[in-house]
Amino acid sequence: MSSQMRRAEYTKGQLALIGRLESDLTDRMSAVKPRRLAHSLSVARCAESLALRYDVDPFGARVAGILHDWDKVVSDDELVRRARELGIDFGVDLDLVRPLLHGVVAARELPGLYPELAPEVFQAIARHTTAAVDMTPLDEVVFVADGIEPLRTGSVGIQQTRDMVGRASLDDVFWNSFCAGIEYVVETRRYLYPGTLDIYNELALRRAGAGSNAPAGR
Repeated sequence: MSSQMRRAEYTKGQLALIGRLESDLTDRMSAVKPRRLAHSLSVARCAESLALRYDVDPFGARVAGILHDWDKVVSDDELVRRARELGIDFGVDLDLVRPLLHGVVAARELPGLYPELAPEVFQAIARHTTAAVDMTPLDEVVFVADGIEPLRTGSVGIQQTRDMVGRASLDDVFWNSFCAGIEYVVETRRYLYPGTLDIYNELALRRAGAGSNAPAGR
């Protein structure tokens, strides 16, 4: 990780695109989901800050953060319908995983609106709800930023993750955030997607040294 915080430096084109995305998101959310809008913009800034700290592309982090909850204005029923039309398969009834769909559906649809963005941005948007066994640094940054952005009420797990930033590797910060999310689902007695357990078990084995290709700290 970087010993010193850098400042994000963007081209005029990148700044213009950031401005357009923020404007589009404001138009989409301000009337119906103002708090979600505030959250999204806060995630974008938090993701940018994390990216700078951990030597990840800050532009990709910023724009993924802006767009990560793009489909939070869409009803659950509509998300399920769209997911089925797109052929999205979680291996379970999609009605069981409604909270996970907005990122995956948006990641399939947003390239048509913003083809100038890199595929890695859309992958990070998809994975901010599901995670994966092969998370990239950008994926991890967006996932963590969604969980710890300053406007989010701090639970014990969230505060632990915040306290780790800059002191631990990005892999470790992500792992703590991911595990805290699982703990929250269990504590609130909600349905836990089996794929999440598969990801947890694979990463736990790698971190314990029992699996191959253990992730290197960043």
